[in-house]
Formats: sequence, C-alpha cells, structure tokens
Amino acid sequence: MSKFLVIVESPAKAKTIGKFLGKRYTVKASMGHLRDLPRSQLGVDVEQDFKPKYINIRGKGDLIKELKTAAKKADKILLAPDPDREGEAIAWHLQNLLGVGQGETCRVEFNEITKDAVQKAMQHPRNIDLPRVNAQQARRILDRLVGYQLSPLLWRKVKKGLSAGRVQSVAVRLVCDREQEINAFVPEEYWSLTGMFRKQNNDTDIEAKLSLYKKGKINITDEAGMNKILTDLEGASYVVKEIKKKEKLRNPSPPFTTSTMQQEAYRKLNFPARKTMQVAQQLYEGLDIGPEGTVGLVTYIRTDSTRVSEVAQQEAADYIMEKFGAQYRPASPKQYQNKGKSQNAHEAIRPTSVGYEPSKVKQFLSRDQFKLYKLVWDRFLASQMNPAILDTTKIDIAAQDYIFRATGSIIKFPGFMKIYIEGKDNGENEEERSLPDLEVGLALKLNVLTPKQHFTQPPPRFTDATLIKELEENGIGRPSTYAPIVETIQKRGYVVKAEKQFHPTELGIVVVDLLKENFPDIIDVQFTAALEEKLDQIEENEEDWVKTLDNFYGPFKRTLEKAEKEIGVVEIEDEVSEEVCEQCGRNLVVKMGRFGKFLACPGFPDCRFTKPILEETGVACPDCGGKIVLKRSKKGRKFYGCSNYPQCSFVSWDLPTDKRCPDCNRVLVRKGTGNKAVLKCSGDKCMYKEAAVGEQ
Repeated sequence: MSKFLVIVESPAKAKTIGKFLGKRYTVKASMGHLRDLPRSQLGVDVEQDFKPKYINIRGKGDLIKELKTAAKKADKILLAPDPDREGEAIAWHLQNLLGVGQGETCRVEFNEITKDAVQKAMQHPRNIDLPRVNAQQARRILDRLVGYQLSPLLWRKVKKGLSAGRVQSVAVRLVCDREQEINAFVPEEYWSLTGMFRKQNNDTDIEAKLSLYKKGKINITDEAGMNKILTDLEGASYVVKEIKKKEKLRNPSPPFTTSTMQQEAYRKLNFPARKTMQVAQQLYEGLDIGPEGTVGLVTYIRTDSTRVSEVAQQEAADYIMEKFGAQYRPASPKQYQNKGKSQNAHEAIRPTSVGYEPSKVKQFLSRDQFKLYKLVWDRFLASQMNPAILDTTKIDIAAQDYIFRATGSIIKFPGFMKIYIEGKDNGENEEERSLPDLEVGLALKLNVLTPKQHFTQPPPRFTDATLIKELEENGIGRPSTYAPIVETIQKRGYVVKAEKQFHPTELGIVVVDLLKENFPDIIDVQFTAALEEKLDQIEENEEDWVKTLDNFYGPFKRTLEKAEKEIGVVEIEDEVSEEVCEQCGRNLVVKMGRFGKFLACPGFPDCRFTKPILEETGVACPDCGGKIVLKRSKKGRKFYGCSNYPQCSFVSWDLPTDKRCPDCNRVLVRKGTGNKAVLKCSGDKCMYKEAAVGEQ
C-alpha cells in the first residue's frame, strides 16, 4: 500500500487537510518559503541571464531535514501550497530540495479546503507550472534589483536606512500626488436653495431643491445671485408642473474579489487590509465547527475574479428558493463581468457552502472571524439573488421661470437587499425617501425657502479602502500584494494614518520628488502597470522572463549610474521642540514613527531617550482634574488618558466630555462621528445616551 507525503504551507492548513485524508497520508507544513535570495547580497547574476542565487532560509535547516526524512519514507510526494504564483514557486523549491523528478506529477491544487475538494485534488496531481514559477521569479528579481540598488542610493543622498520598493514607491506617489492636489485646490463658492412645501390642509413636508431656470441647469455662484432669485420668488405661487414615475432595478454587487473584500471590510468593519487578510486566511485554512470537525469556511482568498462555479450557483439557488421563495431566485444563475485584466484563475471569494450559515457557526468563531465570514456569506448569497425593484418618483414644482425638483423612491420588492447592501466610501449609505401622492397642476403651499452657501471640496485623502481601489484600478500590484503595500509604506515612515486617512510625511515627499526627477519610470503609474502586465504574460507563457528583466534592467542601470553622479545630498531638518531631554539636556526633536510623530533626543545613538507627543483634548480628567490627552497603544490604537499618569490612572477608548450622566453621575463619552455621534454613559451597566449636539 503506497504512502503519500503531502506538503502545504501552514500548520493550520496541514491540520485541516490531515483530517480529510486517510492513514496513508502524512501532511507536513513548509512554513512558507524554504529558499530565497540571500539578504546579505544582491543574489542575482545580471551577467548570466539574471540567474538567481537561492539559499536555504536561515533557521529552517531543521525543518528541511525533517521534510527530507519524511520524503524518503514516502512512495509519492504531493506538493499542495496555495494555488497562485507564490504557491507554485514554493512547490518548485520543494521539488528541488526533496529531489522530486522534474517530469513527475507532484503538484496538487484546490480552491477550497473541504473534504471533497481536497480528496479530488489528491487524485489528479499535475506537473509544476513553470511559466507561473517564472512569473514569480521575475517579480522577486525585479523587486530585488530595485530594492538593493536604489535603496543604498537613498541612504547616501537622503537618510540612512531608507528603502525604495518597486511597487510601494508608486503607492507613496499616489498619496503624495493627492496631497498636492489638495494643497493646490482653490475652493469655489456656490449656493443652493431648498424649499419645503405642503399640500393644502396637509402637514406632510415635501422637500425640493431649486434645479432649473427656463429649462437650463441653474448655477448660483455668489450671495448676490442668490438674493436676486429670492427677490424673484417673493410672492410667487408654486404649482406641480410634472410628475415622472418609473420602475427601477437595482442589481446586487458581484461576489468578493480580494480587493473588494478588503475595501468592504474596511468600510463596514473598520478592518485594515492586513487584518482582513489575516482573518480571511484563518477562515480559508479551516476552523473546528463542532460535529463536522475542521473545515475551510471560505474559498481561496487571493483572487481578482468574480467567477462562481456551477455547483456553488446551484447550491445558492436551492437555498434562496427554500429560505426566501421563487420570487427571489433568478431564472438563470447570475454571471458577473470581471473588471480589467483579471486572471480568472480562481473563483470569487465565497463560502465553501451556503449551508454553513453565519448563525450556525457563530459559536465556533472569534468575533472578528464571524464578522468577516458573515460579510462574505451575505455578499455571495445576495449576488445570486434577483434585483431589487424600486418605484422612483420625480416631481417638478414650478414658480415663475424656476423649477424646484423633489426625488424619492420606495422599495417595491427588496430582492437581494433583504440580505445585503454594499457600503459607500464616504460611510453614508443611500436613504430611500417616499413622496406623497400629488397631481399635475396642484397648487402647493410654501413653508420656507432655505438658501445655503457651499464651497467645492478638494479630493479626499486616501483611506485603506480607497487606496486599494486606486491601486487596483491603475493595475498596480495584484490580489496578494495590496495589503503588504499598504502596510509597508506606513512601516517605512513615508505615510502616516490620521483620522483613518493617509498623509505623506516630509520624508515620503522628499523621496517621491527625488524619484520623480531621477527615476521617472520607477515612480510612474503606467510603467509599473505595464510591468505587472508583462508578469501576467510570463505566467501565460506569452513572454520570456529573462527578456523582460533585460528590457527593464538596461535603462534602470544607466539611470542609476547617472543619478549617483548628479544627485546632491538632500538634508531633512528635524523640527526642534521646546521640551528638553530628561537624560542629557538637549532639546528634543520631532520624529516620525509608524504611528505618527514622537519626540526623540537628537543625540541618538548615544542617547536613546524618546517621549510621546501628547495631544490635548481640552477636556478635564473626571478623576483628578488634570488634562485628558490623546495617546496610542503599542499597536497604534488611539485611547484617552490623564496627563498626570501614573499618579492618575484614568483611561478611556472613547473621548471623555465635561458632561456627567444624569442617571449615575459618571462621565459621558463621545461615540461615533458627524451626525451619528452620541454621548453615552461610560458606566458598564448604565444605558443612558443623548445626541451630541454642539459637542466636538
């Protein structure tokens, strides 16, 4: 009886798969890559067709020895890392390390970690996909050539310890360019006029906005223009001129890709991209859900495709029919068009079975796992349901030559909206508003006209969601790289996150300006996107990987040599504060760290004293009367504490106010932002809350 050795990346995955296979199978984990380019040198022979020098990763010697021992005992070795470029490369390295024959069918691949999918994959091994390996290898070498040859230049010219990544640098440029747009933005004034109307002998308000003047779109640019219109409307009568009603279909969003999952998890769950991928990986690799044992709850999480298998579509259709009825189930399965140049190699991210309802598995999941799983489950099921049907109404109210317009809609049939509605990047979902029944020619009573001054707004700064969206739309990076890109540019101190928005640091601006001037291709969005496309073509065996590297490296090397001669040293002056170092007496300087600014001694490395910059909130401590200041935890999460710490230990995750709870006299804290903000009692058992009117 043959014995099989199956190798995957992670122990969690190995544990799940091990339970699906019989005693003939031994399942081991490689813990990711076992071989890589050396850290201490370039590791690429540019003169010999960019031949990489792979070495065993430090600290993995015992694991390699263990896998080799297990391989000798097995009759057949099956390599089952993730079904993508990176996974294919890991399998190829394992093939070489363990002496598996080049022509041997040793690679197994599955899109979901379920018993049926894994067992089927084991019956159909294939050869290593060398074009896919070459695409990964080309990306790795490109990143090494840029990182190891451009970074030392930055050390010498700007600041020691800096690094420049091929894709990350473009992401920083996007943030810097957006900041430049914001700084250059000149607000333009405009005015709006809202009227509140009623039918005679009726107390239902009809809100309508001034929209047209003599059939042309109205544009009010200043107060004088607004006053002229108000004068024109003095004593005017208001009559319903036109009513248009129509039925409108609202279609569901497609099932998740990696990018849309990261965006929606940020919008709805406030998960940064890195956290989303960590939790999604746990759901994919398998969790113990009681009597059924360990099972992967979602399909493979690194995908740019919205394709769904026929089996999953049929399962969803049956579930919809049973739970909601025939009117919610489409006559034929819904198909979604992939955006851009998606690889379509994998399915969309979906539950491995809609039968694993979130409510049924909730008790076995952590809070974060449940939140993300429910999001994936809801999105997928909604994507397989009928559109919502809305009755929309548009009412034009005439007054002389002016037209006020009221719009509204009511949900006639909820369709997919019974399950799920996609979030918006500004955090505000659309509200449906119904309008009363009116007839053309009906005279309306004016309650009030409200003029309002506005100013055009600059483009918003990027958030996790919108930066990932921008990267995807520009063809920068791939599903597996979005989260690392966003994390890396923060770690390197090129951007910081404040109020959930990315701001470039002075260092980030200096580096981007230097790269723009001297390495325009490296920092160019279109050039980087074209290179990504080349990597895709290598994977499809349509492009030679060595030729691609050669075409890139020749011009890059010449630019590097020129820059080394021509770029002068760029000085970045630290901002000097009035606070003094407690250890050596020097004036502390402002430094930028992963979580924003802090104070540090300029005598580093001789003096390593640092101190947080305390941001005052203007609120007195409820315990001792000291100042409440904004602080950060070791993980960068904001909280509020007393400036008299450690003498006073008051802390709160929410911003305290100067108000007290009328029920229990504890301090009220502010929760939420904008119009949704409320003041809530800080007591664990007290439920008192009030609107945050006038509180900031």
